[in-house]
Amino acid sequence: MKRAVVTGASTGIGWATVAMLRSHGWEVVAVARREDRLAALQEETGCGVFAADLTDAAQVAALAEHVRAGGPLHVLVNNAGGARGLDSVEAGDVEDWRWMFEANVIATKQVTAALLPSLRDGAEDAGSGDIVTVTSIAARIPYVGGAGYNAAKAAEQAVVAVLRLELAGEPLRVIEVAPGLVATEEFSLNRFGGDRARADAVYADVADPLTAQDVAEAIVHAVELPPHVNLDLITVKPVAQGTGSQTVKGELRVKR
Repeated sequence: MKRAVVTGASTGIGWATVAMLRSHGWEVVAVARREDRLAALQEETGCGVFAADLTDAAQVAALAEHVRAGGPLHVLVNNAGGARGLDSVEAGDVEDWRWMFEANVIATKQVTAALLPSLRDGAEDAGSGDIVTVTSIAARIPYVGGAGYNAAKAAEQAVVAVLRLELAGEPLRVIEVAPGLVATEEFSLNRFGGDRARADAVYADVADPLTAQDVAEAIVHAVELPPHVNLDLITVKPVAQGTGSQTVKGELRVKR
């Protein structure tokens, strides 16, 4: 049985990815900070769990030991991260920026580095391994109010691009999944400090924003392709979204 680690698994895309991998017969270790949410996910899917703050090097080292003890690892899904604030470069809170870099960039670096030995074991076991990192269209398309998140996600996608060069010659695929507007239960709520009205307004009157399951489908498809096929970059947006800053409101209609 193939084995995966999914970070940021307590909600949204991470939760959906764990559930979909399990439904496809994968063994999965779900990683997040909130033990109560992990317990609920474990009960729902039968996955393994490990609670950790991935910005903490000691906790990442403990995760690596836990994973290594369980045998070869075939897939890592770096999904942990998030956004805080919707402010300009001038007005942005430096602590929000610092948190975004820690959660989106440093955590991805630490987890990838720590789990690469287990992924190499998995590649020898199965002939290939995968490192999937969930970034955002914000990594490449700046938008007003997104300065800190744009910067953090741009840095994260740069890590992915360099990693692909560094691992060239090994049977390890490096895959970036860059979603657009995804309506999940917590992303915008966390961004706006728990302000439900502001969070809900992001998706108001948008025809069919992406769901967490839509993104999970792309992730699972990528890792289940034949091992010689690498989807370097998967950009996933709802049809109603042209770019990061252009989202059509209301019903989609044919123009004549």
